Amino acid sequence: MPPSPDYPELLTAKPSDGSSSNLTSPSLNSDLIKEMDEGREPQAKELNDQKKLKRLSDDIIPHILNLYGSSATHRDFEIYAPNATFEDPLMCAHGVEQIKSAFYSLSKVFSESKIMEYSIQENAVGPGKGEVLIDNKQHYKFLGKDISMISLIKLRIEEGKVIHHEDWWDKKPLWNKDTVKLPLLGRFIETARRGSMLATHVLMRFGKDSS
Repeated sequence: MPPSPDYPELLTAKPSDGSSSNLTSPSLNSDLIKEMDEGREPQAKELNDQKKLKRLSDDIIPHILNLYGSSATHRDFEIYAPNATFEDPLMCAHGVEQIKSAFYSLSKVFSESKIMEYSIQENAVGPGKGEVLIDNKQHYKFLGKDISMISLIKLRIEEGKVIHHEDWWDKKPLWNKDTVKLPLLGRFIETARRGSMLATHVLMRFGKDSS
């Protein structure tokens, strides 16, 4: 059988007793080991990044559940970077204080709010960077009426902190100047969401934590 084209040919020598043994050329053997190690390195790095991201999402998810469950405290917002952003179809928040106002307002509008079911997908996108996707079902009670909806929560993470948080209701991308056919309409929608956020921020005393 001819040698495999993927590996160096083994050199065969016959000892004096007539038996045969296989001896690998030291230089060829070294090159083969080097090739195998180089092939393993990217796979090992990717696996290590995925493990780090898994541990990270385990730390973040309990806080996300508290935020959507109207039971958040100031500690739950420590998952965000200082300049983090939050967007949903109604609001566009810049900075942790505005994000606090957005979530603290839930208990003022709804008598109940929570994430009922969820599944998680994690992606390592670079050194110290990752994305966590939370496919979920949310439940709210407004004026005695139960409201349920599906959602896709997208979290972009850098150095262990959430830098961008999007909530896609019905799993539909948010409308903005980049996602609608008419950029002018997209800008108007963005302005309206910013205005809604600023009004909420004032009503919630600029993200003031409850005592």
